[in-house]
Formats: sequence, C-alpha cells, structure tokens
Amino acid sequence: MLFILFIAFLVFFVIQFIYQSVVFSRFSFVQPKKDTPKSIPVSVLVCAKNEYENLKKILPILVSQNYPNYELVLIDDASSDETLDLLEEYEKQYSFIKLVKVKNNEAFWGNKKFALTLGIKASKNEYLLFTDADCCPNSENWITEMTSHFSFKKTIVLGYGGYEKIKGSFLNKIIRYETVLTAIQYFSWAKIGKPYMGVGRNLAYKKSEFFNVNGFINHIRVRSGDDDLFINEAANKANTALCYNPEGFTYSKPKTTYKDWFLQKRRHVSTAKHYKGFDKFQLALFFISQVLCITLAIILLSFQYNWIIVASVLGFRYIFNWIVLGYGAAKLNEKDIIVWYPIFEIILIFTQIRVFFTNLIFKPVHWK
Repeated sequence: MLFILFIAFLVFFVIQFIYQSVVFSRFSFVQPKKDTPKSIPVSVLVCAKNEYENLKKILPILVSQNYPNYELVLIDDASSDETLDLLEEYEKQYSFIKLVKVKNNEAFWGNKKFALTLGIKASKNEYLLFTDADCCPNSENWITEMTSHFSFKKTIVLGYGGYEKIKGSFLNKIIRYETVLTAIQYFSWAKIGKPYMGVGRNLAYKKSEFFNVNGFINHIRVRSGDDDLFINEAANKANTALCYNPEGFTYSKPKTTYKDWFLQKRRHVSTAKHYKGFDKFQLALFFISQVLCITLAIILLSFQYNWIIVASVLGFRYIFNWIVLGYGAAKLNEKDIIVWYPIFEIILIFTQIRVFFTNLIFKPVHWK
C-alpha cells in the first residue's frame, strides 16, 4: 500500500511540476512587452450600486486620465444612497461623461449584467474599458497602458486588478497572495493560447466582441460572471492580449474580515462551474494534484517510507514553486507576500475545501 501511495505521490508531483514549469513559467519568466501608445476612442465604463463613498475617491482619478480621446460612462444601477446625486454632479461638470440610469427591472432585479449591457449599448465608442466603482487606477496612464495592447487582431485585453495593502494585516496578505496566484494562472494560460478568465476590475474589449457572443445572454441568469464568464466564452488565442505594466494596474479595497472574504470566494467558485470543460478540468487538476501531493507526502513521511526521496522531492517542489511564483509576483508588484507561500498554500487549500462544501448546501449571494 505504501508503495502505491509513493508512486501516486510522484505522479502528482510531476503534474504540479508541469503546471509550474510549463504553464506558470510562461508568464513568470517572460519580459514585459511595451506596446506603442494609441489614441483610439475609448469608452470607460463603471457600474455602481450604492458606491457613494468609493466613487468620491475614484472619480477624480478617472476624469484626470492622461488620454486624449475617451468618454466616461457611469452606470447607476438603481442605487438607494447618494450615488446618483454624485454622478449627476460629475455629468454636469464634464462634457465627456455619460450617465446611464438603470431602473429596477423585475426580470433582471439586482443583475449587474443587465446594467452593464445598458451601459455598453449607450457607449459611443467601439473600444471599451471596464473597472469597478471601488477600483482605483494605479496611474494617470491607466487608459493609455490598457489600450496600447489593442491591435487589428487583439480585441480583448486582460489586465491586473490587485488589492490595496493593509499594514499589519495577515488576512490582507492572504487575499493578495490568492489574487496573485489567480492572475498568474489566467495570464499564463492566455500566454499558452487558452485564455479562460479576466477580472472586471481591469478589462478591455471591443464592442463587436460583446455582440459576437450576444453579450451576456448565455449566462444572464448567473448573477456573477460579467467578466470571467464573458471572457471564457469570447476570448481565444488570436484575439487576446495581456497588460501587466504597473501603470496599467488597478487596485481595490480588500475585505477586512475573514467572513466577508469567504463570502466573496463563494461567489467566485460558484461562477467557475460554468466555465468550458477544459478550463474546469485544468483548474480542478491543479487543485487536486496540489492537495494530494502534500497529503501523500505527509502520510509517507509519517511512516518514514522512502523518506529521503519524499523529503527531497517535496523540498524541491517548494523551492521551484517559490521561484516561479516569486518572479510572477514581482511582475505584479506583490513580491512581499511570496515569503509566506508555504503557509498561504495550506490556508487556501482548507478554505477552498470549505467553500466547496458550503456552496453545496447554501446558495451564495451576488450583486448587491
């Protein structure tokens, strides 16, 4: 029995090694590509529902972007606070702002995709750039950086949406580590030619791509997924580009309690089940091989079965993963969290298992 477990351990180690050396290294070790800035007309879309406090901080940055030709489409999704009043003030001050007022619709109540669809249809430009109401562009050149990756063939641009650092918060480090790991995964698979997701905090695409797949219609009843489910359906090797220049990053406020972060993870996981078959398979294989590689190593070491080989293989795994993830995190300006990698890996494994079983019992809540 121990021999079988030993062979299984080696198999799962090899699978993990392939992920790190063949897949993730495609992003971690590649040199950033600096494309020529463009001045194509762009519509920047922000959908907000009861985001008054966040909008007070983000709007001054959005209206002062160093870009010659853009409109700012602000979508109020039936807010009940002072959000609409604030947006109307900005609309009066800036001629390039277009305000879209969404009324509650019985068929699409609380559905962000419905609000976004109205905003997309109202936008005047073919090129669209999306962020969230709680996201802050990292520089005044955010639009320039994201749009520089558009070309005749590249009609979708995946950007990085990170989370702000909170000094002294261990939970904040976990959240940022998970965000970096997720970004390395979807950037790497896009590099290989198998893009499967993006984040609405920092995402751009041509309006024609939206209408080519009939917008969100194929998953309109799924309350989340206006970003990753759309990309899962519309993106391919030929039409997808990446932006990972720091000036093109956005940063959001992270959750500050484990309960809120756990609820957020439940929403994300519930969306992933709607991915294409291959994408669900590769994500599941990565997680299962990760869990079983560590679990079998612990079992074998506890019985001291080939312990020198097992310990050496496990040690090599951690060192190699540390290097690959470290280079990837450095590209995303998050290298400070990688020192915690072995601890965070275990925490995320247990959290994901808990999320999986919780979602089997309770339905997660989505857009406000």
